[in-house]
Amino acid sequence: MSRDSGGLRPETTGPEHDGGNWVDDLLLHAGHEDTAPAVHMGERLDRATLRRRVHARHAELTESGLRGGGTVALRLPPSLALLTDLLAAWRAGAQVVLLDHRLTGHETDRALRRVAPQFVIRPAGPVRSGALRGFHTVDAVVEPYAEGRPAGTGHALVQLSSGSTGPSKVIGRTAADLAAEVRRYTLIPGMPGPGGRIVVLNSLVHAMGLMAGLLHSLHAGVEIVLPERMTADGILGAVAARSAPTVITGVPFHAQLLASVSAPPPLPHLVRAITAGESVRPGVAEAFTARYAVPLGEVYGMTETGVIAADLSGTNRPATGWAAPGIDVRTVDGELLVRRPVSPYLGPTEPDRWSDGWLRTRDAATLDPETGLLAVLGRLDSQVSVGGLKVDLTEVERTLSELPGVREAVVVHDGAIEAYAVLDAEVTARAVEALLAERVASFKLPRRIHPVTALPRTTTGKPVRDPAALRAAALERV
Repeated sequence: MSRDSGGLRPETTGPEHDGGNWVDDLLLHAGHEDTAPAVHMGERLDRATLRRRVHARHAELTESGLRGGGTVALRLPPSLALLTDLLAAWRAGAQVVLLDHRLTGHETDRALRRVAPQFVIRPAGPVRSGALRGFHTVDAVVEPYAEGRPAGTGHALVQLSSGSTGPSKVIGRTAADLAAEVRRYTLIPGMPGPGGRIVVLNSLVHAMGLMAGLLHSLHAGVEIVLPERMTADGILGAVAARSAPTVITGVPFHAQLLASVSAPPPLPHLVRAITAGESVRPGVAEAFTARYAVPLGEVYGMTETGVIAADLSGTNRPATGWAAPGIDVRTVDGELLVRRPVSPYLGPTEPDRWSDGWLRTRDAATLDPETGLLAVLGRLDSQVSVGGLKVDLTEVERTLSELPGVREAVVVHDGAIEAYAVLDAEVTARAVEALLAERVASFKLPRRIHPVTALPRTTTGKPVRDPAALRAAALERV
């Protein structure tokens, strides 16, 4: 199926997904007791109650006109409605597009024009604002989208990439691909198992929160927990709420937040925490483990592939971990490649991004041939030339982030090397520049360190590296 230049041009197809079979068998039943806890978002549901709600919502969506091969976009905040509507739409055999509820109206309209769903599911009324809310209680309404079309491919899931380094890409995944990743997570040592709990701090519409937080947990019999507030007290309260083995998943910001708690309460049932999305800044993992006496593990992946590598023991930093079961990786000229049988992209992308069964990640990496240990070093485009000399911006950024008084930093090339940093109140940019000059060669030094109140971030929590957005953040502080 072809579309005009403003829409999708599917470059790959996948097998038709089988409606409710994979949802029921893999996620809603999966051999666990009906009375086992399934999800806690303000209201706690056991598996039988969640299953009934999904089946009832499936009937409502079918009555609204959603059919197998249809398309629906979900624009819902983290909520029970998001979970039940997602599973119900998949049971109907529909292709689901996940949109982050924090997108502006302009961004949402642009995304809808690109993916053209037949229906949009949104909150019935205004969603209470507040970035620190862990979940919302909403009623969802189904609305037809005038320019919508049925699915042009057999993908069960369509997502937009986070856009931390450029325009978002439209990515499709089949039901078989999702099922394989769900099972893959069960084989990663350290993932929570039956009877355990997972406190999910990641976005539920992006890779880690969706796959490890929601889908793997339903399959593995793990209770999904969202804290009422995304504050340190709210997160720790969610961990302490039940006496079952508990894992926290989030982004490095959450680990840094929890590591800053000077005297956390005893948490005997916390067994580990896991971060994804980017590397933790130096010292955070050690501080976290010192506070809570549990490891801080790491997962590396992409929207295009899901999980690629993991080390949940936290013992191999700065290495990222080993390739996840069933994932083939290699490095070519310092770039990490992942084997994918077909292209994950549904729209225009760089012509060499996927070819001959390999996806170029655009990440620099090393792979130990003896141990298989993978070290992801940062974006490949962080390598720049200054006066004919190669500079790794990731190296400069890590060194800057280690300096006393620097809370977090981003280093980019914007005609010259520029740094943007959140500094402690008593620390000046000039003092930080002097310290950095003692640690890196002069040709690597940023032209200037721009203090910012906060680094701009994508909806998944990754720092934005777009120079224009960073310059705007610096101007806001002036």
